[in-house]
Amino acid sequence: MSVRSIEWHDGKVRFLDQSKLPANEVYIETDDETVVARAIKSLALRGAPLIGIAAGYGFVLAFGRLKSDDARSISTCIERTTHLFTSTRPTAVNLFWAVNRMRHTAIDSTGKSMDAIHANLLAEAIAIHTEDEEKCRIIGQLGAGLLPNAASVLTHCNTGSLATGGDGTAQSILKVAWEQKKLKHVYIDETRPLLQGARLTAWELQRLRIPCTLITDSTAAFLLQQGKVNAIVVGADRITLNGDVANKVGTYGLAVMATYHEIPFYVAAPTSTVDFEMETGREIPIEQRSGTELTKIGEYQIAPAGVDVYSPAFDVTPHELITAIVTEREVLRKPYRDALEALRGQNLSALSQKGPSAGHAG
Repeated sequence: MSVRSIEWHDGKVRFLDQSKLPANEVYIETDDETVVARAIKSLALRGAPLIGIAAGYGFVLAFGRLKSDDARSISTCIERTTHLFTSTRPTAVNLFWAVNRMRHTAIDSTGKSMDAIHANLLAEAIAIHTEDEEKCRIIGQLGAGLLPNAASVLTHCNTGSLATGGDGTAQSILKVAWEQKKLKHVYIDETRPLLQGARLTAWELQRLRIPCTLITDSTAAFLLQQGKVNAIVVGADRITLNGDVANKVGTYGLAVMATYHEIPFYVAAPTSTVDFEMETGREIPIEQRSGTELTKIGEYQIAPAGVDVYSPAFDVTPHELITAIVTEREVLRKPYRDALEALRGQNLSALSQKGPSAGHAG
């Protein structure tokens, strides 16, 4: 059974605190957008599509507490809320995409009553959420078609319902393949240092009753050498126009291993993860995490105090190492720049047909 990791409930946002998993299922309910922003920054809410959804609901909360409908108050609220969420995490482009949609919905609503503004923002936030749920469904269907029968798949980090508005990106592929009886087994990288694979993906796959085995990150190469994996499927936090992919640190190493062992390496992500304005992965801002995430596990110190730490949250996989990118539109193949340029053209054409305000949809 998939998890509903975030929802709008009776004028509040209700979300699962992922920092407490797998030991405890703790839900937080709030009408304060700053609580949502802190949850994103602390990784209580995480996953590229999910933090975009959370920011959308955060905008609704911010305007729900606004008393004045004059243009200056609305403008101040827009700028404050935009900064609040865009300053949480720098790498996942879905966050900025969703904030842009909410920002322009608020701008387009200026001059209307506060009730109307709030209703428009809530409708847009719910649309972002429901659209992602449908994108996950389609990604699962398209991606499952790429896997061989009796597939043994390796995955990294967490890409399920905890990270999205639906069944996930890479994990949706696994779920659909399991339902189609094409999937035999899943190997899960622990995903150091915060153990999203061990804590979250293993928890989700057990709930889905999908056979899985947890491995250390450093075991992956040996697993591939033994021929126990015939596909690697991962998610993404940002995809650039040439097809370079930013994802949880460790992804690049897996892609190198997959290339050496001649194993297909698939990336699954909605088109909201594509940054059409960024040419290559060299431009992607990589979030640097606290050194304590590496030197401690919980409160237990595992490294000498004062040791120097380098702890990027993400790395960048060059497009040359990627077999295919699965989106809700289609399965993209090399040359990725051509495929993504065509996708951008489709987006622009669809937006122009919907009218001038449709450009705000991202």
